[in-house]
Amino acid sequence: MRAKGIKNIAENRKARHDYFVLESYEAGIELVGTEVKSIRTGSVNLKDAWCSIDRGELYVRGMHISPYEKGNIFNRDPMRPRKLLMHKKEINRLYGTLKQEGLSLIPLSLYFKDSRVKVQLGLCKGKKLYDKRADAAKRDAKREIDRGLKTRNQ
Repeated sequence: MRAKGIKNIAENRKARHDYFVLESYEAGIELVGTEVKSIRTGSVNLKDAWCSIDRGELYVRGMHISPYEKGNIFNRDPMRPRKLLMHKKEINRLYGTLKQEGLSLIPLSLYFKDSRVKVQLGLCKGKKLYDKRADAAKRDAKREIDRGLKTRNQ
């Protein structure tokens, strides 16, 4: 994901393992200065993060941003809910989709777009255990095929 002005900070690989990603959205995130400095050092964990809509506003919860070591009194709680910035129409449409179809809104990645921090959100449906096994089997089969082609070409 390295394009003009885009620098990837953190990725939620567990989300792609546990969920089918149906759609993805981009949202801004409301941060404090020391949190941005900590993000620049890459001290972010999206592993157990999820999003919720409260009173028409979108929040990311469970995202851990480690305190900035030189931030002293200006550091905030690393696990605090952070407001995501999207248009009201998009939030209302997402809210309706989440309630009707029983889907989840999961942060997939965190990145800098020029100088702003953005979050890629995925509208996700949970995988069952047999879906995870099927994905692992496909991945293993592809790996074996690639190995076979590599040895044949040498």
